Order: sequence, then C-alpha cells, then structure tokens
Amino acid sequence: MAKSKQQGQLRIIGGEWRGRKLNFPAIADLRPTADRIRETLFNWLQAEIPGARCLDLFAGSGAIGLEALSRSANEVVMVEQDRNAAAQIRQHLKTLGSQTGRVENSDVFHYLKGISTCFDVVFLDPPYRANCLAQCCQLLEQGGWFKDKAYIYLEDSSSRPPPHLPDNWQLLRNKKAGEVAYFLALRQITSS
Repeated sequence: MAKSKQQGQLRIIGGEWRGRKLNFPAIADLRPTADRIRETLFNWLQAEIPGARCLDLFAGSGAIGLEALSRSANEVVMVEQDRNAAAQIRQHLKTLGSQTGRVENSDVFHYLKGISTCFDVVFLDPPYRANCLAQCCQLLEQGGWFKDKAYIYLEDSSSRPPPHLPDNWQLLRNKKAGEVAYFLALRQITSS
C-alpha cells in the first residue's frame, strides 16, 4: 500500500522497538530528528536513559520520546501543541503497547508555567523559526523541572550561535549535521 502524501514516516533505531516504522501527519514545521542525529544523541545518553524520567518538549512526530521509551526510559512525557500530532503519538504508544509514555496536548510555554515535576533528561527541539531555546531553558531552570543532576538535549538551526544556557548548565557536546546544530548540556546544582 502506498504511503499517503499527507504522512511522513519515522523509524525507531534502537532498543525494544528497533526497526519499527511509524507514520506521522504532514504538519508545517514538523520534522522528526534525523536517524543519524538520534543515534548520536542516544549514544551520548546511553548510560542515562535506562530507568530515566524524560520530558520531550515540542514532541512533534514523537521520534525522540519513542526512541527513549524503546531504550528503557522509565517514563516519557511528550508535550505537543498540534492535536493531530499529539493524537498520532498517542496511537503509536497504544500500538507499541507502552504503559510508560504519556502525551500532553499543550503549548510548551503554557505547560512550563504549570506545576512542575522533576526529570532526569529533557529533550528540547522547537520549530527553528520560533527561535525560543534560551527562553525555554530559563523556564525549565526557574520552574523546577529538573532533578539535581539532569541532561538537556537542544536542537536548533546550524545558522544560529549556540543557545545561551543558564549559569549552572555545562555544554558537554555539540555537533552539526547539515542545517541542524545539536547540543547536550548537563545541569547541576551549584553549591554556595
């Protein structure tokens, strides 16, 4: 059966659901993180993901959150504003039999101003045209969304300089792939 022009497809590249192909709706600015970037990201985090509590902001197709679940994350909360994209991620969770993934159909900025819970890993991949990484980082830090030690993945257009990070975040890794720049930061409580 031919794939509809109104859909895209992503592939889970590792873990329990390795090789599974999932469709997602064609929506403006929805671009799943490429396989090779996801592979690098999860190599960087291979010791951190099993048992982790993860927050996937601007979840889009769900590629990163589903990959984390496939690789034994304890829980992944995926926040996506678009109803169709959120519904498709929910369907993927059902299809895959996941009991530990959850979708919040919400604007990320509204969500981050709500009641926080602590996460080990946060994935932050907004639409590039939004140019909002620094703002999201501040909301995350000020809102109490992290355990004392947490990892943050950030993705942006390679045409921009690295995002401004809060003082207690350390940039651990960064790479570029074509038009994409991606970063891994470590957030730690500083002792006074």
